[in-house]
Amino acid sequence: MLKDITLGQYFPGNSFIHRLDPRTKLLFIIVYITALFVSKSYVTYGILLLVLAVSIAVSKIRLSAIFKGLKPLMFIMIFTAILNLFYTKGGTELFSFWVFTVTTKGVEFAFFMVLRIMMLISGTFLLTYTTTPMALTDGMELLLTPFKKLHVPVHEFSMMMSIALRFIPTLIEEADKITNAQKARGADFETGKLTDRAKALLPLLVPLFVSAFRRADELAIAMESRCYHGGEGRTRMKKLKMAAPDILTLVFSALMLAVIIILARFGI
Repeated sequence: MLKDITLGQYFPGNSFIHRLDPRTKLLFIIVYITALFVSKSYVTYGILLLVLAVSIAVSKIRLSAIFKGLKPLMFIMIFTAILNLFYTKGGTELFSFWVFTVTTKGVEFAFFMVLRIMMLISGTFLLTYTTTPMALTDGMELLLTPFKKLHVPVHEFSMMMSIALRFIPTLIEEADKITNAQKARGADFETGKLTDRAKALLPLLVPLFVSAFRRADELAIAMESRCYHGGEGRTRMKKLKMAAPDILTLVFSALMLAVIIILARFGI
């Protein structure tokens, strides 16, 4: 299960999506998520699903990689679907038992919620799959530059987000190694009561936390030895510059959001 978590990984490539400026991709994903929450019908969700499918195809990222990343979140999606299925009222009653009632509105809302979560996560995965952590850091910092006037530590915030994304695959790999080592010593993580399985995780969590703190300390020492003092006075080896494809992508994202808002406003 841990190996299925792919958030934070980068798949090298030279596709149209890979070549886009990281600021463009960040703005596009923000607009896309906003459009997802505005959508209320099959038509609007269909448009956004088509946009996501085309983006995945253009990026040349394997669809199996997207589905692999969704597997660890299956429980959350099923739990969300069940909650919306039983607690959404309206429409025609399909059946009821005890205190639970399932209606057509509940089925529709549960379907939309699961679809929304899947599309939101897939879009976020596509961002990290096609953008290096360093490019994400630079793009995020440049987008948040206006907040520097309010004395917000923009560079430090961006660096923190980048390091967190970068270390997700590393910690997952470390957790997998510790799990295999504990299993070789007779640890059992899969059988027994829920309380027993929770207690069995202690031999996994303790060394994982120790390893994470050790890596953080080593990283801090490495940054200090290279005279890192935050974003003040720092320069970039590669300066980000938006080109025509970036402008076209931003225009397309604005038009997409406008169309979704108009369709949602008229209930289409």
